[in-house]
Amino acid sequence: MEISTIHYTAGAWSQPFPALDSPRTLVLAFAAPAFHDRLDVFRELAAAFPSSAILGCSTSGEIDQARVVDDSITVAVVRFAETGVRIAHAQLESAAASEAAGSAIADALRGDDLRAVFVLSEGVQVNGSELVRGINAGLPSDVVVTGGLAGDGTRFERTFVLADGVPRTNMVAAVGLYGAAVRVTHGSQGGWDAFGPERLVTASSGNVLHALDGRPALTLYKEYLGERAAGLPSSALLFPLAVRSSREQTTSVVRTVLSVDEATQSMTFAGDVPVGHYARLMRANFDRLVLGAQGAGIEALGAHGGPMLSIAISCVGRRLVLRERTEEETEATLETLPPGTTQVGFYSYGELSPQGLGRCDLHNQTMTLTIVSEVV
Repeated sequence: MEISTIHYTAGAWSQPFPALDSPRTLVLAFAAPAFHDRLDVFRELAAAFPSSAILGCSTSGEIDQARVVDDSITVAVVRFAETGVRIAHAQLESAAASEAAGSAIADALRGDDLRAVFVLSEGVQVNGSELVRGINAGLPSDVVVTGGLAGDGTRFERTFVLADGVPRTNMVAAVGLYGAAVRVTHGSQGGWDAFGPERLVTASSGNVLHALDGRPALTLYKEYLGERAAGLPSSALLFPLAVRSSREQTTSVVRTVLSVDEATQSMTFAGDVPVGHYARLMRANFDRLVLGAQGAGIEALGAHGGPMLSIAISCVGRRLVLRERTEEETEATLETLPPGTTQVGFYSYGELSPQGLGRCDLHNQTMTLTIVSEVV
């Protein structure tokens, strides 16, 4: 397995394209949202790798080793020795079609020797929980599924995913990795503190939350945000919800707000907030966010050999909290991995990863790592 990175910034590529094109090559490209209309740049990339599988999306910040940058494209080129790669796409006409899109991805990639699937999705008009549900239902439980939702800075307006080397909206794309040689491990941790009372979800529809404890969700949420409510929905990134199925449940998933509806006083999240579940507000703890990133690296480090690629996907909300300390978390992940590990990734609107030995799920406000290597 050979790995090379290249970057597009200030109107030019950082170096000539590496001569790694092949049917076993995966090209990952994480790009600033402004590149949606720069078809010429992506055509150059596609022309350099005509036989390769190209996958990518827009971001809320690009990760290059420990650096976090904007207004650029970060590209990792991975040529496998024995691992097969296959790309699949599914159109996502609306959030209601998320599960069907996931099912289509699973159908397209299913195979006896499928070992892992890495997914990149539209980041705004999507229900990440239903997308994952469709993928999980169509694949065996031993297939590792990870990935993330595309970003658009803090605007929550338009994201894109690369399909056939071209940036497209309302799209889900994924790559399947095949064969006994590939090794894929994962880790996902947060670092947020819960505060305030836990409240019962009394009215919701999928990922749209209408009421908590019988009160309009947005009204209640604004009471906690105070003057920060004027900055919704982006200010909500600083105060996500921890959601669990019962008071006895020891673990919870974190949900981030994608949009708010003043007319109905409802809130749309990146994933489901089911009726009968319990929700509690969370806020940032700077040091715990960095420790959470470090923990994700420790959790992800498994039995690997040779060159390793770390795909780091962290929530944009973490970046807003950490601000000038953001690179502390990308440094923390690299410090847990073997010297020489190549790390690329992006800041997202949601992270896809299993928890422990479970199936893949949607997470928000986590640092999620996917580690890929090949043993031949």
